[in-house]
Amino acid sequence: MNKVGAFSLTAVMIAGLSTAQAFEKKIAKAQLPAAVQKTAAEQSQGATIVGYSTEKEKGVTLYEVELKVDGHTKDVTMSASGQVVEVEEEVAFHSLSPEVQAGLKAAAHKGTLGKVESLTKGGKLVAYEAQVKNGAKKSEVQVGPDGGKLAHAE
Repeated sequence: MNKVGAFSLTAVMIAGLSTAQAFEKKIAKAQLPAAVQKTAAEQSQGATIVGYSTEKEKGVTLYEVELKVDGHTKDVTMSASGQVVEVEEEVAFHSLSPEVQAGLKAAAHKGTLGKVESLTKGGKLVAYEAQVKNGAKKSEVQVGPDGGKLAHAE
């Protein structure tokens, strides 16, 4: 690849990162709707609050409280009415079933698995998600609660 091509690729990657980061905005607790503050207080019982953020997803404003619970991360996403939409909670790889471990390893191909989270929507476990590092490249993979492939990303 020539210098111009490498520069263009780098510029596109930086622009993509900037765009992705622009969707999530850190905010103060006081900026949360009252219903979200109430749910965040309930969800953070026994945890340390790391911070709050907001983002628009498909035109809907969502709020997130980032928590630290017993040394691991837990992110709770809520609607403006305070309803819990999604919970992402860090889980230890060794605590997963053999099927989920195998599914994540297969999805990662030759990459190295990193942080793993359970994804819960509507009170139901819908997937496991893992960070993958393959050389300098970082990505994420998902598998279903049984370790199988998902029909669509969660």
